[in-house]
Amino acid sequence: MPELLTTLRERAAREPQQPAVTFVSDVSDIRRTVRDRAQLDMHSRRIASWLQERLTPRDRALLLYSPGIEFTTAFSACLYAGVIAVPAPLPGRYRHERRRLAAIARDAGVRAVLTQRSDLPDVEKWIAEEGVVGAVCQPTDSDEGDPDAWTVPEVSPETLALLQYTSGSTGDPKGVMVTHRNLAANVDRIVRTFENDSGTTYGGWIPLYHDMGLIGLMLPGLLNGNGYVQMDPMSFLRRPYHWLRMLDACDVGFTAAPDFGYELCLRRVTDEQLATLDLSRVRAADGSEPVRADVVAAFTERFAAAGLRPDGLIPVYGLAEATLMASGTSGRPPLRTTVDATALENRVLKPADDMEASRVLVGCGAPAGSDVLIVDPDTGDALPDGRIGEIWLSGPCVTAGYWENEDATDSTFRAYTRDGRGPLLRTGDLGGLFGGDLYITGRRKDVLVLHGRNLHPSDIEYELRSQHEELEGLHGAVFMVGADDAVDIAPAIVAVHEIRAHWGAERLNRIAVEMKQTMAREFGVPVAAVALVRPGGVRRTTSGKVQRSAMRATYLAGELDTLHLGEDTLLTAALAERRRVTTR
Repeated sequence: MPELLTTLRERAAREPQQPAVTFVSDVSDIRRTVRDRAQLDMHSRRIASWLQERLTPRDRALLLYSPGIEFTTAFSACLYAGVIAVPAPLPGRYRHERRRLAAIARDAGVRAVLTQRSDLPDVEKWIAEEGVVGAVCQPTDSDEGDPDAWTVPEVSPETLALLQYTSGSTGDPKGVMVTHRNLAANVDRIVRTFENDSGTTYGGWIPLYHDMGLIGLMLPGLLNGNGYVQMDPMSFLRRPYHWLRMLDACDVGFTAAPDFGYELCLRRVTDEQLATLDLSRVRAADGSEPVRADVVAAFTERFAAAGLRPDGLIPVYGLAEATLMASGTSGRPPLRTTVDATALENRVLKPADDMEASRVLVGCGAPAGSDVLIVDPDTGDALPDGRIGEIWLSGPCVTAGYWENEDATDSTFRAYTRDGRGPLLRTGDLGGLFGGDLYITGRRKDVLVLHGRNLHPSDIEYELRSQHEELEGLHGAVFMVGADDAVDIAPAIVAVHEIRAHWGAERLNRIAVEMKQTMAREFGVPVAAVALVRPGGVRRTTSGKVQRSAMRATYLAGELDTLHLGEDTLLTAALAERRRVTTR
């Protein structure tokens, strides 16, 4: 399996005028900026020559770009220079976003910060404010660098190409070390799983600092397909119809999005807009956060009117530590399975009968690119099909570990089952194999263990949204507080949920009371508090995953900016004592 540089150069020589990367700046008129394969090669050599004058192979370059064609060129230039790319979002408005970016820069030990001229003032201001030192900042859309001065670096399939920093849904982000072999193997699995070919155009709105955008869309388009088409994520968030319009107008055959992207289309694409679309050529991957069965079913049904095939929407499972995709199956409609809710709490996947409480789960396809074991995380025993445990992976898509973090690498990437199988990657995700598909039930660290029951917070959050129209389309975080948090009460549930601010105080109080009643009725759990916050008040990762650990810490510290807080008096007193002791 060749390293990526060889493939990119061969494609440029064979198809020089084929569009490599296209940016659609105005979806209404489909205005495009295009860089063909010959131009991508020339600009990559130009930037790479600049990098080679100042850096050495395996040095790290931080990539900070607004949406456009320049990120793709800078990433390609890093491959051409033998430099390790570190994609990340631009410095955000919020302090925690700017600090997280600074932590990434320091952890990676970046020697260069690559950006474009329009972003340069903000990037330089962030560098000065956060005290990021030892890195030269360079806009790559300048004329600096000589493409003819570029020299081919010594790279192999085992050479590191990328540090993909994890989203940090349950902890501090860590730099996943991704090799050329990992990327090539995962791109090959994506192409084969979704039955794409060299004529397939890839495209979407997902930011390219996110692995689903970079590895799931951009790289397959460059390495195996008919190029990659990008649009601004903000254009999608303002008008989800723009994404679907782009797919149609630009003849995109494969796209991908987190589950919330499909839900947003369901809520905000009108019947009139739907009537203008032809989605008959599109296959779409649904992943990156819990894939909800109701969203899969509703999206497939609604957009069938635009030609979307029953097998057009494909649930997948993946994570950065496995490069990207670990499971997925095309060529058939998604599997939706109604399971016994009580058995689910006891870590068993069992079809429900009509008399039992149930939950509907969606299968995320068969293992693809990785061998999957379901393992009891406490004993290390491999579990049979139908049992829920931690998902452990092996295979060519499992990455090389965490950058400069041997302890985390050892505990996560070098696990062995009790009967000696390994080394295996511990994903931290819970799920089980059933009927050939992998079903994901939650994150191990997020599971709420109450009176011997295993409850998944995503189930409770979903039930709240489905039963309370005021919460529709917004985000929630359900977690548990108790003795482990130095709070002197019996373990109990706290629900934080976004709500639009136009409700009055009396209505907010009634909604909070009704939310408590829903949780008690549907799940039989003690609820100690309901906090209602403004939209955006629930912390999420760049891929949309709820950061429940961060929300718990914010709540315990008394730092939630709430519109309404309904809290049991015992909990209020216990939290006040905890905060008093903490601030001594």
